[in-house]
Amino acid sequence: MPIVTLLTDFGTTDSYVAEMKGILLAGCPGATLVDVTHAVPPGDVRSGAYLLGRAWPRFPGGTLHLAVVDPGVGTERAALAFTAHGHWFVGPDNGLFTQVFHDAEVEAVTLPVPAGAAPTFHGRDVFAPAAAALARGEPLQSLGERLATMPVRLSYTEPRYEGKSVVGEILYVDRFGTLVTNLTTELVPPYAVLEVEGLEIGPLRRTFGDVPTGGLLAYVGSGGAVEIAVRDGSAARRLGLGVGGRIRARLG
Repeated sequence: MPIVTLLTDFGTTDSYVAEMKGILLAGCPGATLVDVTHAVPPGDVRSGAYLLGRAWPRFPGGTLHLAVVDPGVGTERAALAFTAHGHWFVGPDNGLFTQVFHDAEVEAVTLPVPAGAAPTFHGRDVFAPAAAALARGEPLQSLGERLATMPVRLSYTEPRYEGKSVVGEILYVDRFGTLVTNLTTELVPPYAVLEVEGLEIGPLRRTFGDVPTGGLLAYVGSGGAVEIAVRDGSAARRLGLGVGGRIRARLG
């Protein structure tokens, strides 16, 4: 039974996700549908790329990942179906799959837009039918023309050294207000002192219980990156920071 994951910015208030699932199940009745999230901030391709990059490797080989965060829906941006790392992916060519493309051999096709497809709902009318076709075993090449250009990739600011410090940035803010950065333990040793916007947070901690309620802490999150949190609170709200904010690790 094929596994199909879904990641969108559609939310769950409206019928949009259900309509996509209806197309998937009509086209591949045996599919197992797994919701990664439908709470990506509207149109936030960077957040979608981060969440997809965390989630897809946790699934077994052969899983199909349908991801739709598509502020350019109905424009000339390409619609993609591709294979990479032994998985299948379907969605818009707007950078959403940037982390998937890393160190990958990619075989991709561009999906045609069927006559009658709603120009504002390619998730239902373009991507879901293609995902259903792949899930039931149709070959990738039968879905469209081979992609003739490089797929779109988002650009990221790399951590950099400034004297005896390494400076990174916030990549994502989760629902708890935790600030996820692009710093890793390869760059931040245990003795480093973390600071944000001139406010010293201290060395890396192991878990939230290492500080009192309301305390700020830096730690290595489950995704392998340095994160900033407030125990039983929101670091984003406390610090007034979001994506693109700077974090500094003093090394000496």
